[in-house]
Amino acid sequence: MQFKCDQFKALDAHTLFTIMRGRVDVFVVEQACPYPELDDVDIDLNTQHLYTLDNGRLHTYARCYEKNEQYSAIGRVLVSKSARGKGDATLLVSKAIECCKERWPERDIYIGAQTYLLDFYRSFGFEDYKSEYLEDGIPHQDMILKLTQ
Repeated sequence: MQFKCDQFKALDAHTLFTIMRGRVDVFVVEQACPYPELDDVDIDLNTQHLYTLDNGRLHTYARCYEKNEQYSAIGRVLVSKSARGKGDATLLVSKAIECCKERWPERDIYIGAQTYLLDFYRSFGFEDYKSEYLEDGIPHQDMILKLTQ
């Protein structure tokens, strides 16, 4: 599996469509959560789209971006339905952490995790931050991976 990491402007039309379709399939359709899936973070010049394709279909995806002056962030983490349970999520999050560390080494890494995945993210060193909350009807927990002291 070969990860690619591109800015929005480097994505060709077919790859962009494949990514957006995969995100809508998971975050809107599969999770039955109608919300504006596409946002301005996607087109920001500093956002990195980390993905793998399998026979032209989205296999894994995450976006890495500047949340604010203190944090970089990982969001929209997904593994396609057909690829789940094979360890690809671990590879994806590891690559996303590497991406954030390379681009923003002076910033801790933020993730807004769905609560059923807390132990998964804790295995990378993420720690709970603040209180659990509902986002689009789904329980979430802010988490931080501390890179600075």
